[in-house]
Amino acid sequence: MAAPTGRQRAVAKALTALLPLAPYADTEVIRADALAVHMKTLPPSIAVWLATVAHVRHIHTDYEKLLSEGYDRDSARFFVIDQVNATLTRWRATRLLDPDDEDV
Repeated sequence: MAAPTGRQRAVAKALTALLPLAPYADTEVIRADALAVHMKTLPPSIAVWLATVAHVRHIHTDYEKLLSEGYDRDSARFFVIDQVNATLTRWRATRLLDPDDEDV
């Protein structure tokens, strides 16, 4: 197995700092998403944050259900903010989703 790149080490460090108690199965998916090609130009901490929010939203909330019921993305995101933050809190995240932040 090849030695980790600087980017991989930086993403691992950012992931550990952001989500100290997240389950391994979740952190591995988030790590892979943060290392995806489309995230390459972002700083590791931002790539990890965006990958985390997307993962939690899609896997640990009713987001997909709301979309299938006809809600638009923004409305569905609004309705699952508390669920996202509850999961992040369980994982002892050092950051929570801000309802006023329009970027995620």
